[in-house]
Amino acid sequence: MGTSTSSPSSPPPSPTAGNHTPFFLYDPPTWISVFYNRSILILLALLRFGDQELRLLDAALSAGADVPSLLHTRSSARCLLRKAAAQAFSSVPDLGTTLSTADFFARAFALAGDVESCLAMRYEALLLRQAEYSDDLHLQVSNEEWLTFAKDSLDNGFYTIASKAFANALVRIDPNHPEYLDSTNSILKKDKINDISGLQNLAKSLSALRSVQAQSAEYMKRKASGVDEKCNLHLKKTKLPGSSMFRLGIKTRNIQKLRCSRESNL
Repeated sequence: MGTSTSSPSSPPPSPTAGNHTPFFLYDPPTWISVFYNRSILILLALLRFGDQELRLLDAALSAGADVPSLLHTRSSARCLLRKAAAQAFSSVPDLGTTLSTADFFARAFALAGDVESCLAMRYEALLLRQAEYSDDLHLQVSNEEWLTFAKDSLDNGFYTIASKAFANALVRIDPNHPEYLDSTNSILKKDKINDISGLQNLAKSLSALRSVQAQSAEYMKRKASGVDEKCNLHLKKTKLPGSSMFRLGIKTRNIQKLRCSRESNL
C-alpha cells in the first residue's frame, strides 16, 4: 500500500504544540502556494505571538499584484487581527503574558495600518504597567514612554487620549526621580514641563473643538431635518385635489370682498 503525498498546491498543516516546523522550510511549491494565498498566511501568523509571526505577517501584507489587492489584504488582516486579539485577551493566564500579547498585537496592528487598534493596545499596556508595576524598575512606565505615546495619539487625532497621556507624562517628572535630583537639571526640567503642558493644552483645545464641531454638525442635521419636515408638511397641504383648491380660492376671494364691503360702509 503506497503512501499518500500531499498536493503541491495544498497548504502545509497548521503548526501545533508538537509540530513547530519553520514555515520557510516547507518545499518550494507549497511555500509559494501558501505565500500567495495571503489569507492562509495571515492565519498562520496568528497562531503564535512572536517576532517570526510578525515577519510572516509583514511578508503577507506586502505581497500583491496591484494596489487594490494590497488594500483588500490589509483590510482583511485588520478584521482578522481584531478578532484574534479579542480571543487572545479572553484567555491570558497572567500579567506577563498579557503584556507580551498586547505588545505583539500593537506591532501587528501597526503593520496592518490599523492605527486606532495599535494605539489602543499600547495604551492598555501602559495603563497595566502603571497600575501593576509602578515599583518595578524594569517595567514601570517612564516619562518618555508616556510622552511618545501622547505625541503619537495627538498626531493621529486621538486628542482626548493624548491629553490624558500628557498628564501622565507630567506626573512622571517628579523631583524624587533620580534624573532630576541634580540642580543643574532644573532649567531643563522646567522647559520640558512647559513643552508638555503646551502640548496637553493643544490636545485639550483640539478635543474641545472637535466636540463643538460635532455638536454643530448634529444641530445642523436636526435643523435640516426640521426644515425637511416643514417642507413636507407644506407640500402635503398644497397637494390638494383640484376641486378643493378651487373651493379654497373662492372662499378666500369672498372673504376679501366681504372685508372691502365692510370698509366701504364705515
